[in-house]
Amino acid sequence: MERILELQNVGVCYRNRAGFLRTRLSWAVRDVSFDLMAGETLGLIGSNGAGKSTILRVIAGIIQPDKGRVVRHADFTASLLALQVGFVPYLTGRENVFLSGIVLGMPKREITRRFDDIVAFAELEEVIDNPIRTYSVGMKARLGFAVSLQADPDVLLVDEAMGVGDAAFREKSTNAMREKIRSNKTVVLVSHSDSSIRELCNRVVWIDHGQVADQGAPVRMLDKYRERMGVRKAASGEDATA
Repeated sequence: MERILELQNVGVCYRNRAGFLRTRLSWAVRDVSFDLMAGETLGLIGSNGAGKSTILRVIAGIIQPDKGRVVRHADFTASLLALQVGFVPYLTGRENVFLSGIVLGMPKREITRRFDDIVAFAELEEVIDNPIRTYSVGMKARLGFAVSLQADPDVLLVDEAMGVGDAAFREKSTNAMREKIRSNKTVVLVSHSDSSIRELCNRVVWIDHGQVADQGAPVRMLDKYRERMGVRKAASGEDATA
């Protein structure tokens, strides 16, 4: 496989207020290094707050590292598929489709061409011209997923976007996402679903407290991660099977 991107000792820090005229540096990720190969699906695993989403944003170019380098070995477009991509509450669903599509790098003419498919997939035909503030959380999640699904970058960055909505929509969205991932596209997938990681990923990087704990074959990494989490929960007195 061709190497298309390399993270070299990447670190990202945030400045938090620690008192009057004082700030404290908090490192979201520190000394993270790994390669991304063309055509592979690379999984990122780790507990909440480990730094996985920050790494996706570095790869997407949304944020720049405070330390280390991101080396691109090929020209490619990258798009972050995340349900957190914000809608503007006072705009209609229709207007937010175009706004979000543009944020994801889609030309306006392409959004227009795919608009009916987006709305149909989200099952929101009857309310698409209503303000987003009138939508339920589930409706907004469905629309966000439907827009993101239409983006067609060279590298797809997926941040916990599978399985949104009710049971029927979760099945539909999960199948659609899996089909997209299997289409020989380069993918970086953040997921807490062991089955998705095992089924879809060629390789896994385990992120722990902002650093690379290990990387390798999906089954081996998942086993090591679950074993470590079990030890931590047992040490803290929690139920290790939780």
